[in-house]
Amino acid sequence: MQLNLNRFPELSFIVGSAETVETMQTVRSLRPFDESVLSFFNDLSTLLMKSGHEYSDVATFGFWCRKAALLHEKEKYDDIDVRLGRGVIFHSTPSNVPVNFAFSFAAGLLAGNANIVRLPARDFEQAKIICNAVNELLADAHKDMAAYICMVKYPPVQEISDLFSSICDTRVVWGGDGTIAELRKSPLKPRATEINFADRHSIAVINADEYLQSEDKDAIANAFYNDTYFSDQNACTAPRVIVWLGRERDKAKKIFWQKVHDLAKEKYKLAPVQSVGKLTALCKAAAMVNVRLVQSEDNLVTRLEVKSLNDNIMDYKYHSGFFFEYDADGLEDILPICGERCQTLTYFGVAKEELGQFFAECRPKGVDRCVPMGKSMDFTLVWDGYDLIRCLSRKITIK
Repeated sequence: MQLNLNRFPELSFIVGSAETVETMQTVRSLRPFDESVLSFFNDLSTLLMKSGHEYSDVATFGFWCRKAALLHEKEKYDDIDVRLGRGVIFHSTPSNVPVNFAFSFAAGLLAGNANIVRLPARDFEQAKIICNAVNELLADAHKDMAAYICMVKYPPVQEISDLFSSICDTRVVWGGDGTIAELRKSPLKPRATEINFADRHSIAVINADEYLQSEDKDAIANAFYNDTYFSDQNACTAPRVIVWLGRERDKAKKIFWQKVHDLAKEKYKLAPVQSVGKLTALCKAAAMVNVRLVQSEDNLVTRLEVKSLNDNIMDYKYHSGFFFEYDADGLEDILPICGERCQTLTYFGVAKEELGQFFAECRPKGVDRCVPMGKSMDFTLVWDGYDLIRCLSRKITIK
């Protein structure tokens, strides 16, 4: 299919070109975890650990895509020899998370596909660093990967999305319900598949008694900060509701929130518009939900105590350090907020066996991940309940 992408002045090619997209339609798929792909990512890791070390999210991606780490992931699959990539993957990535696009792209390439990646609309320095490193590798040591990688930027122009959607074998959409609705206006091929990462929210569960016994409460505050303030709570993985278990909850809250506040005061900048937004969100929540604002010395940490839990609470969520807080008698009390919109449960002081029992007995419709506090943004190839290697490849039956 002749696409004639050069006729769109709004379309910028950051990695690859219009010719690359044309070539993708005929390039052969690879097996998952192909050696050439592993070698590419290992060299990309080396470059990023040097050029992106000032940005923790770039360094995290660089560390994640080391060959040794990817080989460990490969061991989890026993049918790679009868799998091939689906073909062309069109990734639409969120505008407010700088490095999400890199993980989505990596999953597509590791699964054996050619990848068209729509980069974040904002000019993140992290995205520039990663794209520059990819371009450096494609120009020299990894020219063989050039036909599999194209990264673009463009404003909401449906005709461009129509073209990319029309040639892809799987469309991967990050960025929420509105983005998904817009992209669904662009038809896919009859056999094409779609993976959508819709608007979701996350929660944190803390056992107060275990927290009080912990020796390094500063480290716990830092872990919580990384889960929340680091992404400005824009990531779906960022906890919005903090659930407390245990007997000494009031004592634990006082210490915990003071340490979180002190860390935010040191590292986080709250803009005036965010303060206004938090006040607006508070008023909306207070009008519809039985909440009590916990008084604080400033606006860095906004805590709303709720007397009961229901999934509608998330209709009034906000970011910038805006938390609902609830005292629970047991894990079963969180079931009302574990609907299909709930993605990640982070925890501290809760045993894995206790979590397993909760899922076995209560069988919530939502929650796809349970991770220790501080690990909510750690990307894995199984995300939101999707095994990306298997979803982005096809299995060949040979009898």
